[in-house]
Order: sequence, then structure tokens, then C-alpha cells
Amino acid sequence: MPESLPLGEELARAYARASGLLLTTETVHNGLRLVTSVAAEALPRTAGAGVTVSDGDAVTTVAATDPLVLRADEAQYRSGDGPCLTAWEVHGTVRIDDVRQEERWPQWCRAVRDTDVRSVLSTALVAGDTAVGAIKVYSTVPRAYGGGSEHLLRMFAAQAATLVMHARTGEEAQRLSDELRAAVRTRDVVATARGILMERDHLGEADALALLIALARRERRDLEDVALGLLRSTARRQR
Repeated sequence: MPESLPLGEELARAYARASGLLLTTETVHNGLRLVTSVAAEALPRTAGAGVTVSDGDAVTTVAATDPLVLRADEAQYRSGDGPCLTAWEVHGTVRIDDVRQEERWPQWCRAVRDTDVRSVLSTALVAGDTAVGAIKVYSTVPRAYGGGSEHLLRMFAAQAATLVMHARTGEEAQRLSDELRAAVRTRDVVATARGILMERDHLGEADALALLIALARRERRDLEDVALGLLRSTARRQR
């Protein structure tokens, strides 16, 4: 039986809806939830959709539209194998027409037999040369997806990949900002402590800094800690 996809205009409206809302969504997770909800709506006979991304050293599911997605995904994470993880690994698209006849992931297929999952379609979230996750849809009927579904899911994958990369860029920018603030704070503290030594011990800039470094090495402490200690002891004496 030919795959039954929404009419072209309906697909265009669904995709435009996701694109427009993504521009105004405040958080990345909200954006991913939007992408998966529209994907589940746009692909006929879909029981649930979700996105798999890395969370530190582990992988996790975000933006699942149905508990079925979480159960099927958890089975993949426990076994370390499955269609979604494979799609991510190969930077491509994986389709299962019938879980009960699938032979590529026997452990996962056995684990999901009691979840009513019959068909699966998953594609990697690719940004440049990097795969940052995978989006997937599950159906409770066999042979739910075809070539048209694959094309449509790749469209949603492109949106999800942009969101995930945006989140990573934001996290990296925050980390660099925190490091910069810490570096500036350390510089200011050390400069103040150096000035105290210069005035107290009649030292030049280089000698005062060398003394702070020598103290830090001898006491096996960070330079900032030594400088802060000097500032605190000076403040106590001035009270």
C-alpha cells in the first residue's frame, strides 16, 4: 500500500509553523518539543516522536511526545544499540518496517515487543560534519514509513540540529564568559596584592610578583588564594 503523507500544502503549513515558532521560542527544549510535536503530527500513523542528544557522558531523550518514545529509547540506551543510536553513529537515516521481523538489533527488538512499537524511522541531527543527536518517530503499525517520511523527517532533523548546536554554542559562550570573569578577577586580586607588597616591602613590580609566585609554590596553593590571603591579612591589620 502506498505511503499516505499529508498533501503538499499541508506539509508546507506544518513546516512553516515549526520554523516560525522556533524563531520566537525562548528555550531550546521548548523548540525541540515543538519540532517533535509537529513531526508526530505531520507523519501519518506516528504514535510518538522524540530527540536523542548527549548529556555529558550519557545519552538521553528530550522532547518526547509520548511515553512510548521514552520506553523504546530507554531500551536502546540499556543495550547500547538500536535504530536511533545507529542513525546517529552513521550520520544517516535508519528505518524499521516491522520490529517483529527486524534482525539488525535483536536485543532491542525483543525489549520493545511489549511496547506495541512496530515501525521506526530515525535520522541523525547533522550540523556540518558533526552528528549531534538523532530524531525518531515510532508507530504501532508495521510499514508505517516510506521514502516520503524519510525526506520529511530529515527536514525536521535539520531544525532540531540547529537548535542543539545553538544550545551548545550558548553553553560554550557561557563557559568562556565565566572563565574570562574568573581570569579578570584573579588578575585584579593579584595586582592588588602585588601593590601591597610593593608598598610594604619597597619592591618593584617584578620582584613583588615573583614573591607571590614563590609563596604559592612553597605553600602549594593557587596564586589567587595566596593573593587573597594577603589582602585579608592586610585588611585585618588595618581595622
